[in-house]
Amino acid sequence: MQVTETLSQGLKREYDISLPASDLAAKLNGQLADLKKKVRINGFRPGKVPVEHLRKVYGKSVMADVVQEAIADANRKIVDDNHLRLAREPKIELPADQAVIDAALEARGDLNFKVALEVLPVFEVGNFAEISLERLTADVEEADVDAALDRLAEERRAYTEKPEGATAENHDRLTIDFDGTIKGEAFEGGMGRDIEVVLGSNTFIPGFEEQLLGVAAGEKRTIHATFPDAYAVRALAGQTGDFDVTVKAVAQREPLAIDDEFAKGIGFESLDRLKDMIRARIASDFARASREKMKRQLLDRLDALYSFELPEGLVNQEFDAIWGQVVREQQASGRSFADENTTEEAARADYRKIAQRRVRLGLLLAEVGTKADVKITDEEMTQALIARARSFPGQEKQVWDFYRNNQQAMVELRAPIYEEKVVDHILGLARVEERKVSKDYLMKPVDDDLPTLAAAEPPPAIEAEPPAD
Repeated sequence: MQVTETLSQGLKREYDISLPASDLAAKLNGQLADLKKKVRINGFRPGKVPVEHLRKVYGKSVMADVVQEAIADANRKIVDDNHLRLAREPKIELPADQAVIDAALEARGDLNFKVALEVLPVFEVGNFAEISLERLTADVEEADVDAALDRLAEERRAYTEKPEGATAENHDRLTIDFDGTIKGEAFEGGMGRDIEVVLGSNTFIPGFEEQLLGVAAGEKRTIHATFPDAYAVRALAGQTGDFDVTVKAVAQREPLAIDDEFAKGIGFESLDRLKDMIRARIASDFARASREKMKRQLLDRLDALYSFELPEGLVNQEFDAIWGQVVREQQASGRSFADENTTEEAARADYRKIAQRRVRLGLLLAEVGTKADVKITDEEMTQALIARARSFPGQEKQVWDFYRNNQQAMVELRAPIYEEKVVDHILGLARVEERKVSKDYLMKPVDDDLPTLAAAEPPPAIEAEPPAD
């Protein structure tokens, strides 16, 4: 085997490989000799099949395996001899002339092919003690606990249907059907049947509930409401929808005492114990939001501190995934780049920067994890798998078996766990100062690089996300 480097530019490498016909023939003969001991063919005793007969029957398929193995050996030799760390699998370019390939498969001619690959960049990790970060904290106020308790009570409140002809007032519960359109076109999540809405709860998009005040059972009403600019489904953000609503029932709420008896009815010893649980859950939500913001701070700092050449293939791969998401959202919403006050060219440039950031930070965190010898235990993977399985009630076994039998799925499950452990490692080295802020400031969502895609089976789109307890 002859290996000749033809390109070494930045992170790109290219090689010409030549496999002599004599080497291919020797490998083929070795494979056929092994096959002779195992194969059974009618008319021949075991182990007595002539090699030439095997060559006629199996030669081409065996040679295909020989060539594939030889190419893999060549790739390994390139990596090992040059001490390379690959960014992606090598790209193999075989001769365009089929006659040349056929000659190689018959060991009548040499096999010449090209290998193109990209290597990982080499960079110094640096001293994370120089990074300063803020850990934002907020106190859990009694008003927060009371508000969460009120929401919990409302979920369990009983309602009584109003008499025929009675109109809806604030705090009444309506059962409605609706069909929504935007600019005359139906949209995903814009239809609902037997949907319950409590007027004044602000669980639907702004303006929707207010326009149902005064309706009676059996009445139909057309409502115009605008999705918030920060709506989770980006395709609907800022859009005005027209909703044809049919009111099927109007019910008024029954009095509800929030006391020890109420707490016992949902499994707590007393109202104080219920409040303790709510307080702890809010504190947990605050801690999670604090970590998200500190992690975003850290990633922004790292992105500003580190600059190194990126493997073009990885960037292209990440960009293609991002751009595919953008295109799918546009197709679903019917919106264009002009609707977003931009152009396709400008959008591509922006999303490529996002792809570059993601690849840069991914390579950096991987290098930090390697140098710090960050490990994920079997117990951590098992707990993650259990959590994933539990997120699909009734399908736990199928989900468990899918991950256990799918190595790529396990890799994808492992990746976020590894990332969080590497982030924890860096945070342990950085200088972190606490700063007290308001609850609203702490819980304000962190702007992500990309909007979150709608769920595969989204709820009716006019329902707003419920506030955290």
